[in-house]
Amino acid sequence: MGNLSVDNITVMFLALGILLGCARLLGELAQKFHQPAVLGELLAGVLLGPTVLGTIAPDLFGYLFPATGPNAIALGSITLLSVALFLLVAGLEVDLSTIGRQGKIAPWVSISGIVLPFAIGFAAAWIAPEMLGRHDGASPLIFALFLATALAISALPVIAKTLMDLDLYRTDFGMIIISAAIFDDLTGWIIFAIILGLMGTASDHSNNIVMTIVLTLAFAGFMLTAGRWLIHRTLPFLQAYSKRPGGVLSFAITLALLGAALAEWIGIHAIFGAFLVGVAVGASPHLREHTRMVLDKFVSSFFAPLFFASIGLKVNFIQHFDLALVVTIILIACVCKLAGGTIGAMLGGMPKRDSWAVGFAMNARGAMEIVLGILALQAGIIDDRLFVALVIMAIFTSMISGPIIRILLQLGKKKRLIDAVSSKTFVRDLKSFSREGVITELTEAAGGAAGLDPKAVYKAVWERESALPTGIGKGVALPHARLAGVTRPVVAIGISEAGVDFDAPDGEPAHVIFLILTHEDDPGAQLEISSEIAHLFREHDLTPPILRTKSFTEFLALLKDILSERRAAA
Repeated sequence: MGNLSVDNITVMFLALGILLGCARLLGELAQKFHQPAVLGELLAGVLLGPTVLGTIAPDLFGYLFPATGPNAIALGSITLLSVALFLLVAGLEVDLSTIGRQGKIAPWVSISGIVLPFAIGFAAAWIAPEMLGRHDGASPLIFALFLATALAISALPVIAKTLMDLDLYRTDFGMIIISAAIFDDLTGWIIFAIILGLMGTASDHSNNIVMTIVLTLAFAGFMLTAGRWLIHRTLPFLQAYSKRPGGVLSFAITLALLGAALAEWIGIHAIFGAFLVGVAVGASPHLREHTRMVLDKFVSSFFAPLFFASIGLKVNFIQHFDLALVVTIILIACVCKLAGGTIGAMLGGMPKRDSWAVGFAMNARGAMEIVLGILALQAGIIDDRLFVALVIMAIFTSMISGPIIRILLQLGKKKRLIDAVSSKTFVRDLKSFSREGVITELTEAAGGAAGLDPKAVYKAVWERESALPTGIGKGVALPHARLAGVTRPVVAIGISEAGVDFDAPDGEPAHVIFLILTHEDDPGAQLEISSEIAHLFREHDLTPPILRTKSFTEFLALLKDILSERRAAA
């Protein structure tokens, strides 16, 4: 095979520049309207694809994005690399250790959230495959398994972003949802990998279906056990002897590419290998939150927009839009996932309002369903009509998730930070330089104010902190716990001049630590206070002025000034 010609290289860079530029521009615009960036990135592809540009200027579309030839191969290769790295980042969000730490609620939400949608999706696809968009010649069993998986899986990156936007990500509510989504996504991707193995379309080595399934399960089992252990042992060495965070980033990307190659050789899709590597790397507590954020920004700024924009180049969304199918897919998807998540949360003992919020959070599909859809389209499982319907369903469920959660969790009188602080719970100069020591100091103050045993309070707070660090960035950390003996919310405030590592996303130490205690049957109180603190520090650079305060009176005066400014601005 010859090299790319000068004209091929010119067109390749021109097409990539236009595609990336439009995707980033519309992605940023979507976020301005509080929508996921993927919505704008998909719209960029629709505008540059056969739907708009191909209709208005077919020659220009064919020149920039040819269907065959060297440029088509080059763009296809780049987008494949893009989706592999996107799945690596998605896998990093999968912290397996959180699944078993959420009591009985998360398991109920996980099981109900995948079993019920899977069963309903499989039954619907088996009963009416042609109506739901099965590709001519595709196996009814394979199609039913695919649609069941597509309806059962959540979109962990979208859910995590929604919870972060609502300042709920590192709360108990957020951890329950993330744990359930981790289980659902991992199960769904393993099922889909097996589906691809059954089809034998991903590799020339997949003639033996049984061997493909065995190798797939063995690969997954190794990466989630021995692979995780090996990576966990390797990361401290890299952090000690390589440039940070470059050494760890290179290590993660290298493993992802090798995992993708192995998955493709096995007979499943390469991206499943990258996803499993992401899960194994992300499971190590040695992986710093700052390193995750750097890798996420690297991928989300270049590779992810290219991939999602390229989706719009493949299908004419107007020509293949089927209103009846779109409405049917949205209804089935929402009903089964809402029912699964909500019923699971209720069975776990959550209040009705919070259970509905869990259901809507789990209903967010977004990017993962789109990835599954494009693979199924390429594999000949579904037709263009169903692919368009799945993309619209994914966008719709992602758009409604955040606003409805906000409405559900803000019902009733809000708990306020200023009502929960007192001079008894204000520690101006923290003596400890470790998380454990700081939490010990603050639980002594908070326990005394709440009339509780400080040791019992420490145990509850530290168990929660060990499950997921509570540094939120901007020099702030929000350790917390819900306890039966707390009659009203109590917030202890500690100030550390030197700073304490709470593993914040921006990599900065925490100088202001808010320890929040609320009643175990009132999860909304902790969410509301955490959200208020996060908003205050996001809108105002409060850490420096707080460090300059010398007493609780000065701190309270500063807090009231900021709150008055907010009310005046509103």
